Amino acid sequence: MEPIRLDQVIGLDRYERERDEFRRRIIALKKHRRVSVGEDITFVFENRDTVFFQIQEMLRAERITDLDKVREELDCYNELIPHPGELSSTMLIEITEQEHIRERLVRLHGIEEAVRFEIGDVGVKGEFEAGRSKEDKLSAVQYVRFAFDAAARQRFVSGRDSVRLVVDHPHYQAATLLDDVVRRALADDFADGRTA
Repeated sequence: MEPIRLDQVIGLDRYERERDEFRRRIIALKKHRRVSVGEDITFVFENRDTVFFQIQEMLRAERITDLDKVREELDCYNELIPHPGELSSTMLIEITEQEHIRERLVRLHGIEEAVRFEIGDVGVKGEFEAGRSKEDKLSAVQYVRFAFDAAARQRFVSGRDSVRLVVDHPHYQAATLLDDVVRRALADDFADGRTA
């Protein structure tokens, strides 16, 4: 997928006028790109459209119009767009009890070694963005990429094998079987050149 360019960013006034329709479209799109694994972890799979929406929302919320600052946002958010042969996700650790957040996040230390896709009997390990966890601290928002080789990609796209997203950590074990609608939505990400 191509990165989002500066000339594709919509100005704040125009975006404000088009925002409701844009939001409806992205909400519908994300419905088939969201995978809960157990009670506390959700993956939102990013593509060019979801990232474009995040950029527009950030520019709107922060009222950013300076071109250098817009470029900085583009550089940051374009990192979420999957590269060829990849799926890219935002992993959310959703702990609702405020008093238990820190304790539960500490217990999940090492989760970056515990996330994978299983396509039949083939595993594709998640690759976490560096710097989002430390010895004593784990961010509740993680960015995870899954780099598929050609054979795993073909098996994922074909639909002949079951596809599961797995978290196998000593303090959190869960797996979700992807339904066909979600699998097909994510399989589209393996094709390059989608536009916002």
